[in-house]
Amino acid sequence: MALSPVVIQAAQVLTVAVFAPFVSGVLAKIEALGQGRRGPRVLQPYYDLVKLLRKEILVPEPASWVFLVAPALAVACFLTVPILIPVLTSYPLPLGIMGDILAGGFVLSLGGFALALGSAETGSPYPQLGSSRAMTFGALIEPAILFVTFTVALTTGTDLPYAEGDAVRASLAQALSPAHVLVMVAFFLVVLNDTGRIPVETHASTLELGMIDEARTMEWSGPLLALVRFGSMVKQFVLYVILIDVFTAPWGLAGSRSPGAIGLAVVALIGKALAVGTVFTLIDNSFSKLRLFKLTEFMAAVFLLAVLAVMVDLAGLG
Repeated sequence: MALSPVVIQAAQVLTVAVFAPFVSGVLAKIEALGQGRRGPRVLQPYYDLVKLLRKEILVPEPASWVFLVAPALAVACFLTVPILIPVLTSYPLPLGIMGDILAGGFVLSLGGFALALGSAETGSPYPQLGSSRAMTFGALIEPAILFVTFTVALTTGTDLPYAEGDAVRASLAQALSPAHVLVMVAFFLVVLNDTGRIPVETHASTLELGMIDEARTMEWSGPLLALVRFGSMVKQFVLYVILIDVFTAPWGLAGSRSPGAIGLAVVALIGKALAVGTVFTLIDNSFSKLRLFKLTEFMAAVFLLAVLAVMVDLAGLG
């Protein structure tokens, strides 16, 4: 029995939505064990979301309707990206050709902008500070993302995520070419930045002087805070999927529409996401957070790696 492409496309979005908290819970457990702590339960993110959904919503007096709409808009943006990228299948689905990898990046950025705008509506100093920092550092990292996109388009001849994954699977030489390796490293550092990991930010810190993304969530409460945290988990999972199934290891995807192949693809995706996430937790436990004014140097390094990848490809060394 072959599943309908529409059903498979819906399954891609549901896979990301359902298992994003699970991936976050497992990684939190691994990080705690690496620090010698017992850590939370693997399913703790689900319990936290349910608890927040039962609480009351408190709205700051200066806030407008933007404050209420922003979390839902951010989640909608983050769940739109799985429609455009190879999550479970190696073949493109009906809506998979609506946008290229750059369009997916714009949708992710729109979600981040909605959160920044909503938190700035509160009038509180710390959310506004976090929004300002997020937009400032986002403007610094976006040129690197553009260069990563252009380099992959140059090396593979396309900027469609499914076709980029096909190009990597088709040739081991392509996957290990100098330009592609530089692109993978650059995008790895981009994910490090966008998921709020050390050395950019420590997601477990409560020190306001160095907070960026975490500072933006201080004024949301109840179901709105549940949406914000759920959106953060979804965004992390989506970035892992792009890193894995487009740039690094686009293997284990379903090549047919049978339920068995789709089920195996779900298991393979979660395994690969946990493997990549474990690397990020090891970095979290092995390094210290950079000082805020040093983050520009980190982002400059990411940009230079992306530029170097373009130069290597244009020089014919890729």
